[in-house]
Amino acid sequence: MQILDEKSLKRVIQVRPLNSHKGNFGKILTVGGTRQYGGAIIMSTSAAIHAGAGLVSCASSPLNLTALHTIVPEAMFIDSTVAKELRQAVAAADVIVIGPGLGTSAHSLEILSTVLQNTHKEQFLIIDGSAITLLADNRELLALLHGLQVVFTPHQMEWQRLSGIQISAQTNAQNLHVQQALKATVVLKKYQTVIYHLDGSIAQLKTGGPYMATGGMGDTLTGIIAAFLGQFHTSTPEQVVDAAVYIHSAIAAELSRSRYVVLPTDIIGKLQEFMLHALK
Repeated sequence: MQILDEKSLKRVIQVRPLNSHKGNFGKILTVGGTRQYGGAIIMSTSAAIHAGAGLVSCASSPLNLTALHTIVPEAMFIDSTVAKELRQAVAAADVIVIGPGLGTSAHSLEILSTVLQNTHKEQFLIIDGSAITLLADNRELLALLHGLQVVFTPHQMEWQRLSGIQISAQTNAQNLHVQQALKATVVLKKYQTVIYHLDGSIAQLKTGGPYMATGGMGDTLTGIIAAFLGQFHTSTPEQVVDAAVYIHSAIAAELSRSRYVVLPTDIIGKLQEFMLHALK
């Protein structure tokens, strides 16, 4: 098992070429956010932008448009209730995040189905939150993931739903067996998060703690993973995912020295500085 540390980040972060433009650093699409959970997709979108993604679009309910443009003016908006717009946005993306604040309604299932049906094998697809629950409850949709580059980011209960493994039985051996059958990377979020890679390797965090036990942490992580996959192409996808997971917790650990609770938005606000520091 590999233990993630600062070296995991330093091997991935690169100095940007002088002759660059926004198209060089990834086109990210985040999909989710109901009226009740609009903040989830906004945090995912914001994290992708602050982690260096070149272009970020957010497909969400029109109810979230004003909040999105107020908090993240750098993001573009797609109306997720319009199937044609959503299909076009999926086709144009390099990396897609589906799930933060998506909900589990019939309409949420339609959105998930549209995204899965229009994703292709050159793209990365990060599946989080309620999208994982929807897949667990509608297992026929798993066939649509065949051949795609998928990253699941479940917490332990979501992994129980998808894998069928009770939390008390979620050993590395059991988790790896199901993860390999799914043919997807699995970032199992918990105290000392564990990452199960397609090549059978396992990576684990030793950073992180109860100061991170706040809603929105996982949503923020999805945006960081998406931005990293969209812009860092000289490292393997395994290394890139490891680096994204590490920076998320490393920033939180640093901030926890001066605060009792670390908020997801605190981590987002520190990303740019932390990434620059990794180059030194």
